[in-house]
Amino acid sequence: MAKWITLCCLLCMAALAGAKQAAPASEDPVLEARMVRIASELRCLVCQNQTIADSQAALAVDLREQVREMLKHGDSDAQIIEYMTARYGDFVLYRPPLKASTALLWFGPGVLLVAGLGVLLLVLRRRSRLGADQFESDEPDAPAAARET
Repeated sequence: MAKWITLCCLLCMAALAGAKQAAPASEDPVLEARMVRIASELRCLVCQNQTIADSQAALAVDLREQVREMLKHGDSDAQIIEYMTARYGDFVLYRPPLKASTALLWFGPGVLLVAGLGVLLLVLRRRSRLGADQFESDEPDAPAAARET
């Protein structure tokens, strides 16, 4: 019994040793709110499905810190977003601008949906023209009792 208690205590201590402390927020709550607002507009380059405000990836933490530093130096929100876009491209923006290189991002899902509906309608139209003899019957071939004899 003592072995189990010792093992449980060791496991708890190991779990606590791996825990990280929360990153300290900025001393200025207004600056921190601006940082979160800007970070919510930027995509995490590691996770790709989260903003850098939501992500805990090391790169996202570094980018948040970089945004904080730029805000402390007096850069505007637009300047920070422009800097990040120049450095990482339009991909870093969670809402990329509409231009020739990002048109597929904006219209691709709609085009795929329309194409899928077109294919579905085409298949259904062709199936409706087929005669009943070209489909398999829903009834079983023969009763199970008749096959056994």
